[in-house]
Amino acid sequence: MNSEKGNNSIYYLAIDIGASSGRHILGSLQDGKIVLEEMYRFPNGTKEDNGVLYWDTDALFEEIICGLIKCAEAGKTPSFMGIDTWGVDYVLLDKDDRILGRAYGYRDSRTAEMPEKVSEIISSEELYGRTGIQKQLFNTIYQLMAVKCQEPECLEKAESLLLMPDYLGFLLTGQKKTEYTNASTTQLLDPVAHDWDRELIEKLGYPQKIFGNICKPGTILGHFSETIRNRTGFDCTVIMPATHDTGSAVMAVPAAEGPVLYISSGTWSLMGTETKDPNCSEESRKLNLTNEGGFEYRIRYLKNIMGLWMIQSVQKESDEEYSFAKISEMASLQKIGSLVDCNDNRFLAPANMTNEIRDVCRETGQQIPENLWETAAVIYNSLAKCYSETVKEIETMTNQRFTKIHVVGGGSNAAYLNRLTAQYSGLDVYAGPSEATATGNIAAQMISNGVFDTLQEARRCIMDSFEIQIYRSE
Repeated sequence: MNSEKGNNSIYYLAIDIGASSGRHILGSLQDGKIVLEEMYRFPNGTKEDNGVLYWDTDALFEEIICGLIKCAEAGKTPSFMGIDTWGVDYVLLDKDDRILGRAYGYRDSRTAEMPEKVSEIISSEELYGRTGIQKQLFNTIYQLMAVKCQEPECLEKAESLLLMPDYLGFLLTGQKKTEYTNASTTQLLDPVAHDWDRELIEKLGYPQKIFGNICKPGTILGHFSETIRNRTGFDCTVIMPATHDTGSAVMAVPAAEGPVLYISSGTWSLMGTETKDPNCSEESRKLNLTNEGGFEYRIRYLKNIMGLWMIQSVQKESDEEYSFAKISEMASLQKIGSLVDCNDNRFLAPANMTNEIRDVCRETGQQIPENLWETAAVIYNSLAKCYSETVKEIETMTNQRFTKIHVVGGGSNAAYLNRLTAQYSGLDVYAGPSEATATGNIAAQMISNGVFDTLQEARRCIMDSFEIQIYRSE
């Protein structure tokens, strides 16, 4: 650790934006430990217009500026900052850098028939063999096919494609770069070459010119433009962390040595391990495992599991306002044994999650949950069972045996789910840090600035900096 570059006066800002909220988290190194401070938090979510789901990028960027001003007002201006968001979503820009069409949200239904359109050009087997990416309706490859079929004029006018964090970084600096971890979620990347699969892009009929050069996490994007300096009152070096939020969260897994099994637990549950090389085999495809990019070109070999989105949905549908802690506590007291497949696409964006779960239980001849607590119990038990099954799949495919599961992110606070995960999987669960994405984002900035020499060194510091709760499988 470089103590000179890790002094208390240097602040690193992680702007961590999820599908439901965003926050500005300041990080600094104090007495050899990473200390976090939340400076600003704001709601996020897709807007709806005639059934179309899209992101209000102007409003989102204004929230970024508001948070930067809050830092300045507090006298804690960051020297470095980085933005991470969810994956797959993007903007198309014209020659004047104006957005073409919409900044569609990944839950928008326009991609429903696009996998079939893509498979007419390249089979699912060949596509996985080339990219190693799990088939998901919302992957960028299918979103772009929807544009090609439904809004061809947008592709014709497009000069560049920027994924969401890349676009927000461009608005701050005027610099256009595409970061590797988020680019890997598009299903258009060659996982061996770490670059766009240009031959695949050509086959699909997408314009080559819109796909810019890819850079690795830790790359300096630039400094604030004059306009942003004037608005915020300060300048800052903008670094591209692992801009895919899961990529940043995995960096914060507090395990410096040995094979690591993790769940990045939030709206989605991303369960996997790190490997050196991608596994693009047919067996891996059938298990719906995916090879996403990680720091230093690691492979995040994982499975996307629906996650706490299901709990968030039933909470919103409840007639009463209950905290997640209360829902978890009451769910733990229920005796209902019904289970659902958390990976079923019918849970991706149902009109009503509660009714969808009841319908599945009815259709499968299981006990139908009668209230919020029973519904939550079904979800928590179904998630834990899914985690347990995924452990076995990953162990088989990697020829590794794991002794524990690291749960990072907001779900690390879900004590009941963590206990169930240990019970179903037979593995001890190590839960924390809860602000994993922001921590990983900051770690990438610190590595870029020379505070840490390696990711292993950063992870040791993270291990010492945050409390880890252990749930025994016995």
